[in-house]
Amino acid sequence: MPSVKAYGAAASTAPIAPLTIERRSIRPADVQVEILYCGVCHSDIHTARNEWGGSTVYPVVPGHEIIGKVKAVGSAVSRFKVGDTVGVGVMVDSCRTCENCTHHQEHHCVEGMTGTYNALERDGSGWRTYGGYSKEIVTDEKYVLQVKEKDNLMGVAPLLCAGITTYSPLRYAKVGPGMKVAVVGLGGLGHMAVKFAVAFGANVTVISTSPSKVQEAHSLGAHDFILAKNAGALQPFASSFDIVLDAISADHDYTPYLNLLRLDGKLLVVGLPEHQPKVLPFALIKNRRSIIGSMIGSIAETQEMLDFCFEKKIYAEVEKIDMAYINEAYERMIKGDIKYRFVIDLSTL
Repeated sequence: MPSVKAYGAAASTAPIAPLTIERRSIRPADVQVEILYCGVCHSDIHTARNEWGGSTVYPVVPGHEIIGKVKAVGSAVSRFKVGDTVGVGVMVDSCRTCENCTHHQEHHCVEGMTGTYNALERDGSGWRTYGGYSKEIVTDEKYVLQVKEKDNLMGVAPLLCAGITTYSPLRYAKVGPGMKVAVVGLGGLGHMAVKFAVAFGANVTVISTSPSKVQEAHSLGAHDFILAKNAGALQPFASSFDIVLDAISADHDYTPYLNLLRLDGKLLVVGLPEHQPKVLPFALIKNRRSIIGSMIGSIAETQEMLDFCFEKKIYAEVEKIDMAYINEAYERMIKGDIKYRFVIDLSTL
């Protein structure tokens, strides 16, 4: 088993620091990937610091927005060859036999998908998965994605989480021309939601509590902006939107956003607040509104999204960082001091 340089957390209170991990030897269906770039997701912070409670096994090596080059392939690999540019996203395995897996919904695997980091390998070995804050990764080819882009690989990396997390629910809701879409929260997820909704032909409004976001929203393609300093600011827009995509990760009340929905409107929830959000039932039953949760997307849908992005030249807005800067990056993310996604240059590890 090869030893690999990485960065990870040894405990919930420990900083992200250098360590050495072991990757599995290549199996017949495996692809060995030299990692070039890895996006930094807020889930990395939640996991490293055990903020979701009791779920982290240490040491943990975060990172699930991985772009790299194929370094070697197993004897049974048919889809990739050495030198290919590829991606690895949020999952690296699933049971492959349940109803959801056999219907290309492996991210909803009945047994639970195998996450790219902090998950138990399914081979019975007891090994944990380690993520993209490392020099390389070994993954079954079924969970590796083709990357056609050559020039902006840093902008592609966040598509593997922030991108698919917003693309999937917007596609599920059949967002298209003539529809009015509101995006709440203009961060790593929200800025991708704006780009996708605009590309799908919708009229897009950004809702934010920050006046500084006005220019940013329009630069991303949004048509309108609502400054929501308080709940009253949203009242003139009641029953105005077909879709509201909620990308807020802080604790908040869903009710004001439900009130924005017209008949059969959908509140698409992709943010993960720490505590249970409030919902007023009367806001839900009016206009036959619905709240729909969404979690990343299948491998097939993620590939579809990547191909769409390559065709339309849609990329994440990123700031490149060295590996050693990761702890400062975490603190800046918590403060919202990023437009809109950090991407680690793994040549600096």
